[in-house]
Amino acid sequence: MSRAVRAREDAGPEQEGAALNDIPAEAGKPDDVRRALALLNAAGARIGNSLDLDTTARELLDVAVPQFCDLASVDLYPEVFSGEDPRAGEGLDGTRPLRRVAFASAVSDGPITLGRRVGGEPDPEPVELGSVHRYPAGSPYADALRTARVQRATGTLVQSTLAVPMVARGRVLGLVQFSRTKGSEPFGERDAALGAELAARAAVCVDNARLYRREHERALILQRSLLPPDDPEAAGLDIACRYLPGTAATEVGGDWFDVIELPGHRTALVVGDVMGRGLRAAVAMGELRTAVRTLAMLDLEPAEVLGALDEIARGLGASRDGRGESPGRDADLSEVYLATCVYAVYDPVTRRCTFANAGHLPPVLVEPREGDDEQPALLLEVPRGVPLGVGGEPFEETEVELPDGSLLALYTDGLVESRYQPLDEGLQALRTTLAGPDRPLEDVCDEVLGALETHHGEDDIALLLARIQGLPADAVGDWRLPAEPRSVSRARELARRQLAAWNLEDLGDTAELLVSELVTNALRHGEGEIRLRLLLDRTLVCEVWDSDLVQPRRRRARDTDEGGRGLQLVDLLSAGWGSRRTPRGKTVWFELDLPREGETKPPDTAQALLSLF
Repeated sequence: MSRAVRAREDAGPEQEGAALNDIPAEAGKPDDVRRALALLNAAGARIGNSLDLDTTARELLDVAVPQFCDLASVDLYPEVFSGEDPRAGEGLDGTRPLRRVAFASAVSDGPITLGRRVGGEPDPEPVELGSVHRYPAGSPYADALRTARVQRATGTLVQSTLAVPMVARGRVLGLVQFSRTKGSEPFGERDAALGAELAARAAVCVDNARLYRREHERALILQRSLLPPDDPEAAGLDIACRYLPGTAATEVGGDWFDVIELPGHRTALVVGDVMGRGLRAAVAMGELRTAVRTLAMLDLEPAEVLGALDEIARGLGASRDGRGESPGRDADLSEVYLATCVYAVYDPVTRRCTFANAGHLPPVLVEPREGDDEQPALLLEVPRGVPLGVGGEPFEETEVELPDGSLLALYTDGLVESRYQPLDEGLQALRTTLAGPDRPLEDVCDEVLGALETHHGEDDIALLLARIQGLPADAVGDWRLPAEPRSVSRARELARRQLAAWNLEDLGDTAELLVSELVTNALRHGEGEIRLRLLLDRTLVCEVWDSDLVQPRRRRARDTDEGGRGLQLVDLLSAGWGSRRTPRGKTVWFELDLPREGETKPPDTAQALLSLF
């Protein structure tokens, strides 16, 4: 007379009537049929409003208790919580571990025994919420999991129990128990079908939440793999950073930050936020971050970097078909490639930082205290351009001198704005916290996250703090040389003296040879005054400046050539080299690693010269 109700994975409004017709209509009980229809209607409205597993389980029990039963519980396999499929082939007898995720009762505040084992054995022990447990082999609950069919059970404290498997897409995800205590009407055939329908609807929602959690975790792994390490280092800067992803109930976002080492011990600080959410936003973030790093290595000005990045973002956001036309159904996909970004370049020698802003929130600067006075935290007035991907407007730059001891903060809007915290209040709370007494940067990060509303989980949060140190005067050697041949020997002498003053005599031969090559090239191919600069921090950097705009290019000399091996030698002996434009010409530089105790000496220059022939 009754029919088993199967899970409907794609049950929409148009299929609601078909679902209701599966409930047996026993003659003489029209009120029961109306109550069943009302219960299913409530289930359709209240179950599945969240992509959170625990919330979905509680929504099911809120519908069932007390309208359908007196006690109810939901158990799920542990794999469901990690987004994976429940392992097939294991525990075919239904005795695999499950986790109790929800419990509801109209007669008791805590878990009680819900059933009785087969053969009249004593009731099993109560299961606490959140605990992992197993059902005994041969029990109605294990049979329900094994057969994916509704089973009935009775006990000493309950009149009747339905053990209903939660099945979605052909997989058993867990078990729902509906129980009625003594004095209530036992479950009938219509009740069994109704319980199966409730569990089936909840199972589809649970499976959707499981699949979403899996995709969310994958997107989060991708996003974190694209972020810099937790302790990035930079010359002249003490850096601390925090990144908080949105909760599992929200889609992953496109916030990112980066710390990029530039030639001359300069550092680029970047914070950005891709508009939109989901895996596509995370992928777009990765593409834009890679583009920023590539553009930074070209040593462009901050405004030029954002201008080029804007073109890249517009190209990434263009959804076109084979004819070069944007199809209407994809017209809204370009929004995910709109992004805001702040790009700043700090020079530890001059203590100056150049900012460019593409629609992002302004940086916050706290200058060092004078005496016992507390310096306010200021929002830097950086011209706020249009977001990346909009196009049509040039970006402007602002150069700010940052004295030693200053604190610079870059952040994304998730830190200062949410439905619980207006933007103005968030910015004020951030400034107040940053303007507190001097303390370690890691402590400042923790205090900022504690003072602001950061647990809402609505958006990702990125925070990048940098305390300005600058290179001390005795770590910089700077000389200007006339454009004449004897400047080559003069440059070698200056380099050797400076290295001796830094107790780096082991690098003397290598540095002297490479300085000679760069100064010679500046004399041959450049014009005007030559500038030689040595910088000492975690590495040794040598820069040679001239007024020629042509960038050097390494070429492979033939065996019979008498020259043309200078840049090959620089590449062979240095840890890195390159060139960059300057307002009046170019700078060619090379970098040498500092000798460490126990390491071998630098490569022999004579052997390096011989290897070129």
